[in-house]
Amino acid sequence: MIQPDPDAQIPDELGKVHFIGIGGSGMSGIARMLMDRGVRVSGSDRTENDYTRELRERGAEVHIGHDAANLGDADTVVVTSALWPDNPELVLARERGLTVLHRSQALVWLTRGSRLVAVAGAHGKTTSTGMVVTALDELGADPSFVNGGVIEQLHTSSHIGGGREFVVEADESDGSFLFYDVAIALITNIDNDHLDHYGTVEAFEAAFVSFASRASEAVVISSDDPLAVEVTTRIDHPRIITFGEAEGATVRVSDIASQGGRTTFVVHHEGVAYPAEIHVPGRHNAINATGAFAVLTALGHDPRAALDGLAAFGGTKRRFELHGTVRGVSVYDDYAHHPAEVEAALTAARTVVGDGRLIAVHQPHLYSRTQAMSDVFAEVYERLADRTVVLDVCGAREDPIPGVTGALVADAFADPDRVAFRPDWQEAADYTASVAREGDFVITFGCGDVNLIVPQLLGSLEASAGA
Repeated sequence: MIQPDPDAQIPDELGKVHFIGIGGSGMSGIARMLMDRGVRVSGSDRTENDYTRELRERGAEVHIGHDAANLGDADTVVVTSALWPDNPELVLARERGLTVLHRSQALVWLTRGSRLVAVAGAHGKTTSTGMVVTALDELGADPSFVNGGVIEQLHTSSHIGGGREFVVEADESDGSFLFYDVAIALITNIDNDHLDHYGTVEAFEAAFVSFASRASEAVVISSDDPLAVEVTTRIDHPRIITFGEAEGATVRVSDIASQGGRTTFVVHHEGVAYPAEIHVPGRHNAINATGAFAVLTALGHDPRAALDGLAAFGGTKRRFELHGTVRGVSVYDDYAHHPAEVEAALTAARTVVGDGRLIAVHQPHLYSRTQAMSDVFAEVYERLADRTVVLDVCGAREDPIPGVTGALVADAFADPDRVAFRPDWQEAADYTASVAREGDFVITFGCGDVNLIVPQLLGSLEASAGA
C-alpha cells in the first residue's frame, strides 16, 4: 500500500497529470475535474469500466493494464492508497523525480481558495456528502464537489461549480483527511476500523480531534455515536454543533418514521421544530439528513429552505440501488461492507419490502476484516436477513491470509439452514434464484466488485421463470 506523504510539496502548476488507478470512482472524479480546469490527463487501470470509457471520450489518454510506458510525458502522478509500491508506472515516476501526489493532495490542489466542507466518518460519508451537495444545488449555490458515489439527482460523482463552496468526502482511513484546509468539518460517526494505519485506538481518535480542531468555521459531529461523543470532549473549537437523537444535541431529530421508500422526521433547531421528509428509507438516513441540515445552516442557509433542498436527495449509486425486478423479485445493490452499515441497510430495507423476504448476498471485503469480524457479520445477517448467500473474500489491497475465506462468515451462523457459502458466482446466482420468491428483495452487499454479480442474479431469475 502507498501511504500519503504529508510533507509532499503540491506545486502551483501540475503540468500533465497521470493517474495510476484512474478507473476508480474517486480517482476518475478528480481526473474529470482537472480536465475541467484545463489540465491534460492520462491514466491507467487494470480493467475497462464506465469511468475509463467516459474519460477517454472526454479526451483523456487511458490505458488498460499497468506498464511503465503508460507514463508518457507526465509531469505529475496521482496515486491511491490501494496501489502497490512496485507498480511499474510508479517506479518509473520516482526514478524520473516526478511529483507524486496522493489523490487527497490532488483534491487539495483543486479546493484551494474554496469554502471547503469535508465529510468524514466510518459510515454515511457518501450519503451525507450527497445530501449536502444536492441541497446546495437546490439552493442555487452551484457547489463544486467530489463524492465517493454518483449522486442520483446530479448524475455525477464530481463537478466544478461556479459557487464558493466545495464539498468533499474525506478519507480518514489513511490520515489523508488531515491535508485539507477545512471550513466546516462534518463527522458522521467514528469506528476503530483502520488500526492497520494508525496502530492504536488513541492515535485514530487523535486524528479526528485534529481534523475537527482545524476547521475554520464549525465542527458538526454526531451526538449519538459513543466514540464521536468522546472525541467531542477533546475538540478545541469555538463552534461545535452536535446532531442526532440525543436530548442534548444542538440539532436534534425525532419522530422518525420510514415507509415505502420515504422517511419523515422532525428537526429541532434553535427552539423551532421543523417537519421534514426525504425520499430514501431508513432511520440512519434521517440522522444523516440532520447532520447535512446542520452543515447547511452553519453555512448560513435558511432552515426551512435547507430542509426543502434535502427533500430533493434521491440517493447515490450503490446505496440501496434497484437494478431490476424479475418474476416479482427485486434485485438491489448496496456498498455496505461493515457490520454497522449492513445493519442500517437491512433495517431500512425491512421498512420497504413489506411481506417479502430479504435475501442478502454478502461479499466479504479484506481478509483482515473477515478474520476479525466474521462472527459479527454472521450475527447481523442472521438477525436481519431471511436468507444469506456468502461469496468469497474480495482481498483488494491485501494478500490472502491462510484459512480466511467467506466460509468463516457462513460457519459462524447459529442456524446453517439460513446461510449458503457459494464462492462460485454462477452457483451463487442460481442458488439465490432457487430460493427467491415473488415479493422478495435480493440485496448484494460489499465495497468490492460484488455489484458485477447483479446481471448474473437477474439472468438466473429469468432462467428460473421458464423452468
